[in-house]
Amino acid sequence: MNQPEKKYNLLDVIVDKINNNSLYEQAMSHTSYAHEKGRNDFNNERLEFLGDAVLELIISDYLYVTYPDIPEGKLTKLRADLVCEASLARLAFELNLGNHIRLGKGEIVAGGYTRPSLLADAVEALIGALYLENGLEECRKYVLELYQPVFSDLQQGILCRDFKTLLQEFSQARYAVTPYYTIVDESGPDHDKVFEAEVVLAKKPVGRGQGRSKKEAEQAAAKEAWNKLTP
Repeated sequence: MNQPEKKYNLLDVIVDKINNNSLYEQAMSHTSYAHEKGRNDFNNERLEFLGDAVLELIISDYLYVTYPDIPEGKLTKLRADLVCEASLARLAFELNLGNHIRLGKGEIVAGGYTRPSLLADAVEALIGALYLENGLEECRKYVLELYQPVFSDLQQGILCRDFKTLLQEFSQARYAVTPYYTIVDESGPDHDKVFEAEVVLAKKPVGRGQGRSKKEAEQAAAKEAWNKLTP
């Protein structure tokens, strides 16, 4: 009988590349966990610092090569969008990284496994560990693979502004529910309409926003909700 083919998981591949298990454990150890265990030096902050620099270099090189006609100012803005907390948190959700992070009891109670800033830091720490273990070129290969869905958004011009995707991933991870949107108002003449959308989560309104289209209004509502729910 044929065995079912194992589903490809990029996180598993990355972890396999970090042969030094202690280095991986440190990358996944939040300061709250390290403090509880009496090992304040065994947290992921230094690896996060390193990973942040490595990530910025890899993304800068990618943008420089991929978009030869874009001026420096716009490249800087694109890089900032690619490495922002929202983009990193999205990647963490896709990797299901929250299930691998080691947190202190207080942070667990506070929902740290789904906190975007904590998840973003963990992604950078993981990149730092991958760089130390395998060097820049091998690290670049996996970072670029990890970033494929974000690069796709970049080409479509949505990137960090796709707050609907971010809110959905966050709400499903934190509350196990999916947000839904309604258009609650529209004004102006037919050629210049303004729509107002409301996003509801667990039967409670959590954000409103306006836009020149229904989609734009929904994005604005999602952004307001995201900012409220992810301090």
